[in-house]
Amino acid sequence: MDAHLNTDDATRNPAPGHGPAPSFAGRPKPPVVLQVVPTLVTGGAERGCIDMALALADAGGVPLVASQGGQMVRELDRAGIRHITLPLASKNPLVIRKNAKRLETIIKEEGVDIVHARSRAPAWSAWMACQRTGARYMTTFHAPYNFNSGLKRWYNSVMARGERIIAISDFIRRHILDSYDVDPARIRTIHRGIDPFVFSPDRVSSARMIQLARQWRLPDDKPIILLPGRLTRWKGQTVLIEALEKLGRKDVCALLVGSDQGRTGYRQELEERAKRAGLAGAVLMTDHCSDMAAAYLLSTVVVSASREPEAFGRVIVEAQAMGKPVIITSIGAYQETVIPGETAWVVPPDDADALAKALDEALSLTQEQREAIGARAQAFVADRYTKQRMCADTLAVYAELLAEPAPRQNAR
Repeated sequence: MDAHLNTDDATRNPAPGHGPAPSFAGRPKPPVVLQVVPTLVTGGAERGCIDMALALADAGGVPLVASQGGQMVRELDRAGIRHITLPLASKNPLVIRKNAKRLETIIKEEGVDIVHARSRAPAWSAWMACQRTGARYMTTFHAPYNFNSGLKRWYNSVMARGERIIAISDFIRRHILDSYDVDPARIRTIHRGIDPFVFSPDRVSSARMIQLARQWRLPDDKPIILLPGRLTRWKGQTVLIEALEKLGRKDVCALLVGSDQGRTGYRQELEERAKRAGLAGAVLMTDHCSDMAAAYLLSTVVVSASREPEAFGRVIVEAQAMGKPVIITSIGAYQETVIPGETAWVVPPDDADALAKALDEALSLTQEQREAIGARAQAFVADRYTKQRMCADTLAVYAELLAEPAPRQNAR
């Protein structure tokens, strides 16, 4: 698809249907759901786990979370939700088996109805515990777990053994069906959701934006091209620098927001590339940002230049919720999270020429065109990709499982 964006009003694709969140209040026995994740430090799986625990409590259920711990446990503590600390991040087979015995005890003592696994190592422990206790086992596929051997495929297959399997995008759903012998009827596609109370332009004060602009020493008179994502080669920072060189404009500032996670060599490579391209002062790199809502508002256009498929691509949804035009690559799930030609330019991966063309168009928009794109983008995200919708659809899967008779044994 070419990079042209239609800035006229157009009819959006209809959102898939979904119902209201079920309520478990008034049941003789509130459902007990145990979620298992490796840690609660940071990340999409962890964020989804916390959101679902809170939503289940609001719906009248009893949430439990088991992990190795992390700073996000405080959110559970504040809500009065029990967290159980286990070494679930370990991939050691002996530790996985010990964790299975511990989870088996928890399931029996707490009367757990459903165990919801969100990562492979804890999923093996959960699956073994469910086999022994009869608790219902389900999973969420948060990534395309690749494999290059039969052993790795077998290890990954635990995520495809759930009575219900949540895919966080249609891209992930296709990956599951292509990689494992799974009945499609067991899969539910539930996109990740963002918090509309956090990612709302009206909720970001001028003071927050000024503070962030001063912290990063952003120029006041240049458009800001924002590429959020940790500094790793597959996120495409090098492609953006090459595109900026081809763009040939000196009046722009590219902001790369994300931790290098110890990849100091790659950070140095980016700095040297920018310098050789004559862009040393036009490419800024920052570490992790704790106020991405303000960062989006400071930007003129938000770019994802990923060179490998993304399982979902939360930053592009967040950027659209903040009313920003976006540029994405035509791989993975990103194409599900935009309206190509209306809220986003879609370019091939690793194509600096196409990215430069899209950047030129995005930077040339009139204020009226920019506002029209922003309004469409905000409406699109609000209709499909909110945390509330994600939680309602997942609660519906819980209710679905609970309404069915338990199988004699879990799926293969």
